[in-house]
Amino acid sequence: MTETVIEINHLTKKYDMYKKPSDRLKEALSPTRKTYHEVFYALNDVNVEVKKGEMIGFIGENGSGKSTILKIITGVLTPSEGEVKIEGNIAALLELGSGFNPEYSGYENIFLNGMVLGFSREEMMDKVDDIINFADIGDHLYQPVKTYSSGMFVRLAFAVAINVDPDILIVDEALAVGDLEFQLKCMEKFTELRNAGKTILFVSHDVNAVRRFCDRVYWLKNGVVEAEGETMDITENYENFLKKKSLKTIDRDNSTSEDFSAYDIVEVKSAELLDGDLQPLEIIEQDSKVVVKVTYNVKDDSIKKPVLGVAIRTVDNNYVCGLNTLLDEESIPWKKGENVFYLEYEKMALLGGEYYFDVAVFEENATVPLVYKTRYLTMFISGKYVGEGIVVLDHKWKDTI
Repeated sequence: MTETVIEINHLTKKYDMYKKPSDRLKEALSPTRKTYHEVFYALNDVNVEVKKGEMIGFIGENGSGKSTILKIITGVLTPSEGEVKIEGNIAALLELGSGFNPEYSGYENIFLNGMVLGFSREEMMDKVDDIINFADIGDHLYQPVKTYSSGMFVRLAFAVAINVDPDILIVDEALAVGDLEFQLKCMEKFTELRNAGKTILFVSHDVNAVRRFCDRVYWLKNGVVEAEGETMDITENYENFLKKKSLKTIDRDNSTSEDFSAYDIVEVKSAELLDGDLQPLEIIEQDSKVVVKVTYNVKDDSIKKPVLGVAIRTVDNNYVCGLNTLLDEESIPWKKGENVFYLEYEKMALLGGEYYFDVAVFEENATVPLVYKTRYLTMFISGKYVGEGIVVLDHKWKDTI
């Protein structure tokens, strides 16, 4: 059975939150032990198990507890409740250089930082040449680090953390720092550690980076483990959560949509996203069938051959796809009162993300808008990490044609 190197049981970290400094003194001096604070749980009854050689990702929104749990694992913070069992030495790329003394030279700080990480001076002597070569800061190595530029400081700190041959490496956000040459060295060393079977804990807001590197993922939400499991499953659920959350904050009837209507001829009353069974959609699975139902109210039925247009745009207002019934040689219903027309996308091949629909009605040449609704409908696409950009085109890789 694979050895467990990190075992976290019922971990809780809480803080007493006072509205003003005087409340702390009032509470301390209260003869009735009246409380003047509220309890904030950065972590609440969290359980985590990591096996040797696993690469585990932690994802979640800001304030979810990701950095807190890493700081407790590294000993920077102490838990309020629970226990943390660690087998092996840890190197952490959290707050780079936090163990450096600005008055000491870079060379002296290599040994100081090594001691902070739990290594003896003799052990660091075996590693110092690799660290010096990796940092590559020349004679600055023998000057006080308070004279370093931010780039040199980070290079040395990173070199120490990643070259001490840790059993467990903790990476919070940054994997690459400095110039291109140094970034390549960092990634090469990181890959070397992965291939050597080191245990790695990885935190990033870049979900795709988590997908590229991690075997399993813990999703933290408001200080608790919302879900844990296979990387693709958990990251997809997390992205869907973010999209649904964003969806609830959008008011589709106010300033997110601009309504241009030069003539009192027709009114677009609504546009809805439906699935193949004409059921309402919130989150759309990539490559699934999508139907846009447009309801409009005709006030003047004397217009000849009106044209309905629907366009998809990105949140940055880039044009993705514009269609209209003139180009497709279709006629729309045009009787006084309420009318309905449907646009069916057989395969919505857009990559995951947020998109907008514009809806418009034109005269017969599709040039003069009778009514134009911008950002009238919001669409969220959920899909596998199968490409980057906007759309996945049908394709095949071959070694010959």
